[in-house]
Amino acid sequence: MQSLEAELERANALDVSDLADAIEDIGFECTRCGSCCTSEADDPHTATMFPDEVRELQDATEYDFRDVARPMPYGLSDGDDEPEGETFEWALQTDDCGDCRFYEEDDDGLGACSVHPDRPLICQTYPFSVELGGTSQPMGEAVDESGIVRAHECEGLGTDIDREHAEELADALKERAVRELEEAIGVRDNYEPANPDSGEVVVHDSEGAKNTDGTEYEG
Repeated sequence: MQSLEAELERANALDVSDLADAIEDIGFECTRCGSCCTSEADDPHTATMFPDEVRELQDATEYDFRDVARPMPYGLSDGDDEPEGETFEWALQTDDCGDCRFYEEDDDGLGACSVHPDRPLICQTYPFSVELGGTSQPMGEAVDESGIVRAHECEGLGTDIDREHAEELADALKERAVRELEEAIGVRDNYEPANPDSGEVVVHDSEGAKNTDGTEYEG
């Protein structure tokens, strides 16, 4: 297994043209089905966000931190009233149905993102990922692949995609791979066990330990 630094070097060296070739080979067109923005009973919506993406979405929406992001639920345990414990990463906030809070449907039932221009990289690049250690593989195992590019379950796969769109996706995909590895290195280097009290949640990201409102955790 390569170090995160070695994987980051690989990510920085990715050729966007090669990634675009792979995306064209797989094929994709968004059908606006909304599946990547909504939850199922056995598949909760947990789209990851970088700390600065949370703040950028805050600025775009004028929402509070907790209206935009929530602690990634994995690793938390059930407290008396709310989850508690320590976790890593932030996830897009969800509504009472477990769907992304920024997801909406038009009168024809087509899905739409209410913050589309400011959506996180994970949303910009779905359903694709790159096979590098330290990068995320969203929504389960890959269902198709071409070179280093993996495609995850989506009804829009296999559809012809024009070169311009493929290159836009490829550019965002490389950026996401680099950012995910930088984030992982930052989390590793800044991590210190927080040992939160009962009923508390601490999120460890690349900037350190934080409360659920994004402020610094002081213990």
